[in-house]
Amino acid sequence: MNSSPRSPSHHDSDFDLVEPCASALVESMRAFGYTLETALADLIDNSISAGAKKVWLHFHWSGRNSRITLTDDGNGMDEAELVCAMRPGSRHPLEQRDPKDLGRFGLGLKSASFSQCRRLTVGSRRSGDPIAVRRWDLDYLAEVSSSGSDSGWRLLRSAAPGSEAFLAPLEERENGTMVLWEQLDRIVGDSEVSDTSAQERFYQIANSVVTHLAMVFHRFLEGSRPRLSIYVNGADEEHRITPWDPFMSSHSATLWQPQETITLGSQKVVVQGFVLPHKDKLQEEEHQFAAGPRGWNSQQGFYVYRNERMLVAGSWLGLGKPRPWTKDEHYKLSRISIDIPNSVDGEWQIDVKKSTARPPARVRKRLRQLAELVRDKARQVFAHRGVYSSRRQSTEVEHVWKPGVRDGRTIYRIDRGSAAVRQLMQAGQQVSKELESLLKLLEETVPVQQIWLDVAERPDTHARPFERAEDKIVIEVMTSVYRALRSVERLTHDQACKRLGNMAPFREHMHLLSSIVCEE
Repeated sequence: MNSSPRSPSHHDSDFDLVEPCASALVESMRAFGYTLETALADLIDNSISAGAKKVWLHFHWSGRNSRITLTDDGNGMDEAELVCAMRPGSRHPLEQRDPKDLGRFGLGLKSASFSQCRRLTVGSRRSGDPIAVRRWDLDYLAEVSSSGSDSGWRLLRSAAPGSEAFLAPLEERENGTMVLWEQLDRIVGDSEVSDTSAQERFYQIANSVVTHLAMVFHRFLEGSRPRLSIYVNGADEEHRITPWDPFMSSHSATLWQPQETITLGSQKVVVQGFVLPHKDKLQEEEHQFAAGPRGWNSQQGFYVYRNERMLVAGSWLGLGKPRPWTKDEHYKLSRISIDIPNSVDGEWQIDVKKSTARPPARVRKRLRQLAELVRDKARQVFAHRGVYSSRRQSTEVEHVWKPGVRDGRTIYRIDRGSAAVRQLMQAGQQVSKELESLLKLLEETVPVQQIWLDVAERPDTHARPFERAEDKIVIEVMTSVYRALRSVERLTHDQACKRLGNMAPFREHMHLLSSIVCEE
């Protein structure tokens, strides 16, 4: 029995060949959900896979004729390779990949580019060979399709008239690839060159691209000899992207949790939690930088990496019990890295944009348990203003306020066991009664709702204890507590000083202790 060469188990009469309309399919591909940031990150994935060490991004403003170019110093492609790379679905997603390959669907270059522009031109050169050029033009595809002559899959063999000069940087390179985006209808539309507002938006978008790439590729960009350097609108150090490490791994106050490896068949998933330093442990510039592109609250959660390229930046991945966790203020210092190989893309449901990932059912429970440990530690650091973040701290810090429970509800009480309170309680029966009444009034009227609103609306504006207070005020309070420790608890001078050092309000003012010693 004869069979069709295109289908060994069927005759030609058993099926129809239904080729998609090029124009319609490509227009649909524009709706994959890319942002400019994720689209350019997808292009840089290709540069890394091609062995590039440097990538140059340029945003050229010219109104409706604005363009974006990406040039790399990778291996480059010859004519046949470029044609293959420009084919939608150039590689089967189920095909086994090199362990270091950042691709999957064979769509990244095309879908990412079409999402932002209507004209995609790629020039490439391998080992000093002539430059190969190919172009997809969506308006041309629509014209061919409307004529009814064919399905319209016509890949053009040259740059658009007048755009040839934009590929000139490739002439100076032995090898490399250049991607040219023109007709940026999704970014600039029909803006005039003189439209300063549109121009400002264009460069603001460029700034957001910088922060996104600094985060997504930070592992490639880090170190004195980075594996990759990305330059934006320039080629000198001033224009090189500075990596953004979400875990502040080099800061001495960052808490590293033990690394754990979860086995998925023959593959391994590596998880490690970090608790970032409290604001009180950071300089203002450090605090602002560590907030990341979306701010402290939004950046908490899991960071999923695939071959060291970040896919997910701050998400609780739908975990939590009994309901999924939300991004609450008191967990904002918790960040957890997950490293997965590209061989588990299917199980983790990696999408075309490489911007989402969903952990498989068999690891969700363990991920939740590990996250609970990190979240609990982050809550302690947040609540105690970074005291627990010190690796040298061996004694728990004393606080005047103590949380408690009454009828199943959280309350806050003043610690009657503290030396300062006990000293006043022993001052006399009448004074003791009045003091007790005052303490109860303070406890019953803690403005919890107002505090919560203030923290939620202005999370980083609360003052530290005695912040900007005159030294004499701090000394008066320290002296009073010091005397109470000596008289009520019968401590020696050294013991009293040590206790003062473990009290939350005084930890940052221990340089004033000598004033108390002199007075004594």
